[in-house]
Amino acid sequence: MIDVSIKKQLGSFRLDVDFSSDHKTTGILGASGCGKSMTLKCIAGIERPDSGHIIINGRILFDSEKKIDLKPQKRRIGYLFQSYALFNTMTVEKNIMAGAKGRRAEKRKKASELIKMLELDGLEKKLPSQLSGGQQQRTALARLLASQPELILLDEAFSSLDGFLKERLQYEILGILSEFDIPAVIVSHDRDEIYKMTSGSVILHNGRVCADGGTKELFEHPKKLEAARITGCKNISPAVRTGLREVYASDWGCSLSTAEDVRDDIRFIGIRAHDIRVCKNNDHNSVHVMEVRSMESPFEVTKVLRTPGGGELWRKVSRDERRTVSSGAEYVQLPKECLLLLE
Repeated sequence: MIDVSIKKQLGSFRLDVDFSSDHKTTGILGASGCGKSMTLKCIAGIERPDSGHIIINGRILFDSEKKIDLKPQKRRIGYLFQSYALFNTMTVEKNIMAGAKGRRAEKRKKASELIKMLELDGLEKKLPSQLSGGQQQRTALARLLASQPELILLDEAFSSLDGFLKERLQYEILGILSEFDIPAVIVSHDRDEIYKMTSGSVILHNGRVCADGGTKELFEHPKKLEAARITGCKNISPAVRTGLREVYASDWGCSLSTAEDVRDDIRFIGIRAHDIRVCKNNDHNSVHVMEVRSMESPFEVTKVLRTPGGGELWRKVSRDERRTVSSGAEYVQLPKECLLLLE
């Protein structure tokens, strides 16, 4: 169980984070500069909050009122930096031993076990400069695991890796966390990474939590404008409530029926690009659009559509579907069950 409630002033930036999670893997998602890494550094003890508390599995690491502030070495936190922070003059084996406790023989045995487990066999005497990015990351993770941490923090740990290696290491690390039964907090600006790797998430915006909960639930029902944007919703319009289950989307110039009651605090409506469908002009929630451009990737096409209100809708089309979709004017449907009502 992770319980974090901290405040810290950094020049003109104010970090004011309050969340708790009992998920095995918790993600912290947000844009650069929103306070993700600073939150991790406070948990690890590298930075000291001005006030608040940090509690891991019932153990108080920091409490400003109780005057508790454990040193980083006493927190039993494993921190994997983006740069991996390996000792450049030490071999793989010695780097891992540096994280272990006990006598030299015990450290060597622990390092040997982790080298085998993380498939670093044959690299024991190599220096970090002689390793690939993936090998460096596994060495850093092995050193971290050698310290027998109670919690692991991964700070943008995959951002410098290419796509194929990134996915492979994400898969491997999830397996390692499961095998060692260690909870982890994963910080990233990459929503796909957070979605794949975590069961619970916290979304930060300008130093504050704007949403938290189960990862899949947050992506499916973000509830707040910034949460929708950060989780990748490209289609958002200001909305005015015109009925119990009806809104007028001003950017799109259309009235839309909704699947749920529209509360008084709803100010925006959104829909994800892959939920928009081609339809007939008399279908429910249909909008007449004009394609203005398209962007093609290996497996899908993104179509940018001009709406009657002068705004745009982005629609994603699969590789199989793209040959059957005409360009020019057409009607698209915004299914009511796919609409996001946003505060």
